[in-house]
Amino acid sequence: MQTAIPTTLMRGGTSKGLYFHKNALPAEAEIRNRVLLRIMGSPDMRQIDGVGGAHPLTSKVAIISPTMREGADIDYLFLQVTVDKAQVSDNQNCGNILAGVGPWAIENGLVDVSGATTPVRIHMVNTGSIAMAHIPTPNGFVTYEGDARIDGVPGTAAPILIDFLDVAGATCGALLPTGNVIDKINGLDVTCIDNGMPVVVLRACDFGLSGKETAEELENNTMLKQRIEKIRLALGPRMNLGDVSQKTVPKMTLISPPTRGGVINTRSFIPHRVHEAIGVLGAVSVATACVLPGSVAASAAKTKNTSSGAHRLDVEHPTGFFTVNMDIELGSGDIKIKHSALLRTARKLMGGDVYIPSHIWSGK
Repeated sequence: MQTAIPTTLMRGGTSKGLYFHKNALPAEAEIRNRVLLRIMGSPDMRQIDGVGGAHPLTSKVAIISPTMREGADIDYLFLQVTVDKAQVSDNQNCGNILAGVGPWAIENGLVDVSGATTPVRIHMVNTGSIAMAHIPTPNGFVTYEGDARIDGVPGTAAPILIDFLDVAGATCGALLPTGNVIDKINGLDVTCIDNGMPVVVLRACDFGLSGKETAEELENNTMLKQRIEKIRLALGPRMNLGDVSQKTVPKMTLISPPTRGGVINTRSFIPHRVHEAIGVLGAVSVATACVLPGSVAASAAKTKNTSSGAHRLDVEHPTGFFTVNMDIELGSGDIKIKHSALLRTARKLMGGDVYIPSHIWSGK
């Protein structure tokens, strides 16, 4: 016997995953995670007996439901299903998968269309933060077609503008989790920052790298990955994340001076694979570090404008740029993030049922 579970396969930003109504999955987290592992086909590097795409960027899940949160329209829980381990993580947000949440909620009757553009206030359950997504709904329904282009995705689609309202320190408890702009670890200067995603910013040159290496070259550099992971494990407790050996945060981002007209050049470990681009909230955190006086990123950033006010920051990554718009307020020795916004796109790819052996859900 097999059990059918309704779901939608969607691309959100530069990621791809399954979107579920909360009621379609088991209420108990342990059983739910067991079901999701079977759906994706984990643990297996190919995820051959599931629908996962054999990469962290294509082994993701959004669980959406009505909310009790004041000032929000819906709840969104993000889950990262590890490809090669029996592990499902809820210890981070995902800003790419977030891009598909608003369209899914409208099409599934959780949010009513309110004009040519429908604002959807999304409670990101993982961190308790709120994001406002502006979904194109001309003629009373969601449209996915448009002329917006984001690097890392071929073609164009309808633009989805996302405002992050209160993500600073959402996971670690503070924008600067260690309380320092610069920390020293294993003889290196790093900046630990959390503006929606815990990130450790490191200089590529400190590892003997130019910063122009391809994702494949970095993937194949075993010694580099081991060195970066050692730093990540040591910084986890300092960032109020505890033991991160089984966690997907913090992300590790190598930075170098820009080469294509952006503000900074990046290569991101997420944390054990190398991102072909950069994560949404990872880009927001790195961009924040660029305007933070004295940070590792600020020393390499092209912009020397670290004044209060609006900033447009183009973060370079292996397949293009990620633009972050920020409004900041600088005080004596600190920084306040008043507003962070960015552009994403999404597309519905498939809808229907995914099947698992019935005993996976029942436990019998």
